[in-house]
Order: sequence, then structure tokens, then C-alpha cells
Amino acid sequence: MVIISMALHILCKEVDKMERQDRRSQILKILAKSIRRIIEEEVNDTDSLQEIRMRTGQPLRIMKANRDVLVPEGKVHIVTKEEMRETLDYISRYSLYAYENELRQGFLTVEGGHRVGVAGKVVMEKERVKNIQYISSVNIRVSHEVIGCADALLPYITKNKQVCHTLIISPPGCGKTTLIRDLIRQISDGNEYVKGCSVGVVDERSELGGCHMGIAQNQLGMRTDILDCCPKADGMIMLIRSMSPQVIAVDEIGTREDIHAVEYAMQCGCKLIASVHGLDMDEASKKPVLGELIRKRMFERYVVLGNGVHPGEIREIYDERGSVLCRDWQAVY
Repeated sequence: MVIISMALHILCKEVDKMERQDRRSQILKILAKSIRRIIEEEVNDTDSLQEIRMRTGQPLRIMKANRDVLVPEGKVHIVTKEEMRETLDYISRYSLYAYENELRQGFLTVEGGHRVGVAGKVVMEKERVKNIQYISSVNIRVSHEVIGCADALLPYITKNKQVCHTLIISPPGCGKTTLIRDLIRQISDGNEYVKGCSVGVVDERSELGGCHMGIAQNQLGMRTDILDCCPKADGMIMLIRSMSPQVIAVDEIGTREDIHAVEYAMQCGCKLIASVHGLDMDEASKKPVLGELIRKRMFERYVVLGNGVHPGEIREIYDERGSVLCRDWQAVY
């Protein structure tokens, strides 16, 4: 048994090493060669790398371990039009036109599930965004999968091996998407706390599955169906009608249509895992429409994340009555 345990430990370390190398190569190959050399020299690993920000005519910056820093360190590299154009060529495989549908949402997803946000001149058609041209800003958000980061949370949001309607409340950048991603995987595959069940994911910004050319780059479980780049309100109804999910997962609900779709899904017998931007329960309760769901006790669990030292830090867990189940918890991952 000891030999098997040691072998599994070594295997896990090798797999983790390979995944890190893959993530590094996925990021480097979409950067202009001059930018690539800087990142290779300045960033030894991608574990702490969160964002690479390029703005034409402005200094190159990265977000690393929650710190916004200039690169090269102690120097200034001004991003040129040529570097921006070369980077966009690599990102789009020399055909931005082919990514028009993704660009109208302000981002596109590349291999590995990494999201590339863009800004520039917005082209409108019939009062809707048609495309973005003359791109002058690029924000490469590095996708990080943390397998097992929901282990400690799962017992609090399940009862009798069934998922509770759960709302995750979090400020931006606190790890809610990473947490939801691992919850989906565990709920889909099943374990000692939850019976494996079909999960429908509406992935409007391609962040949960990180789909690239229709294929999920992140591990979301063997019983999971994904609607990629689909508006949340439409997607929830489509999944109920076509895929019969037992659980629906969505990230960052906010519009009136989103909230009504969440209520509809609950009334159809689906369990909901959702997130919303907010600092605490009080702020979430004051949001239009969502506050009404909270007052009706539609959600059975509320998980409040904090902006602490580590991403995924849980501040409080509440039940449907607003009673505290847990407070000032450790970081989940």
C-alpha cells in the first residue's frame, strides 16, 4: 500500500508539472515574440500569474499574486502597434473576422481556456454591438484550475447527498469562478457528499468550461453539458427543455432576465449553483429582483467570499433563514 501511495504521489506531481508546462506554452505562443521573451525571463511559472495587460503606447504590465507590476521589473517596456497586431494575429490565427461573434462580447477564449479581453472602437448595428475594431487594449486572463478546491465547502451545501440551491457572493477577483468550476466537477462525478448527477452549465463568457472550438478545456465532470457563449437567461431555459439537468450552474447572474430564469429553473425542480458580485449578504439582499428571491428563501445556502490574502477565502456560510453556519473560515485553496 505504501508503494502504491508513493507511486500515485509521484504520478500526481508529474501530471501537475505537465499541466504547468502546457499552461505556460499556451500563453507564450499567443504573444508577440518581443513580449514573449520578456514574459519568459520575468515569469518563471504561471501558478501566480493572473493577467497580462497590453495597451498600445503604454507600459506592459502583469498581475502576479494579486500585485500589479511592470515588466521587465524595474524597467518600462512600451507596447507598440506592431506588437499588438502580432499578438492579435497569433490569438486569432490570422483571422479576427472569424472571431466576430466572440469579439462582440468583448473577449475570445484560446486553447487552455484562457480568456482574452479586448477594447477598441466598437462598431454598432441596430443598437447592438456588431464588432470591435482598432483594438488597442488586450487583457489575457490566465485560466487556473484548482482541482479539489471545493472539497471543504461541499459538506455545507449538500443534504442527504443532494445539492442545495446555493448562491456564492463575492467581490471580483476572489476566486468564485474557480470555486464553481470545481463544484460542478464534483457534483457531476459524485462523491461521498453528493450523488453524481447531470449538470447543465450556461457558460456565457467561456470561463467555466473554457471551451475552445466547442471542446471544454477545463474538467467539469462526466455528466456535464455546456452551452458555451450563450446568454444565461436563454441558456437556462434551453437546458431545461433539451437536456433535463438535475443541477444548473451559472456564473455572475445580474440582469432581471437572469434572476427570472433562475426562479423558473428552481420551480422546474432543478437545483441551482450561481454567483453574484457583492461584498456581503446585506448588499446582495438589496439588489433588485435578487433581493426578492433572498426574502422568499429560494436559496438554501449563501457562501460569502472575501478579498483576503488567498483567493477563495470564505468569510461566511448562511442557510436560507440567514443563520450563520460558518464564519471566518480558512481559504478553500
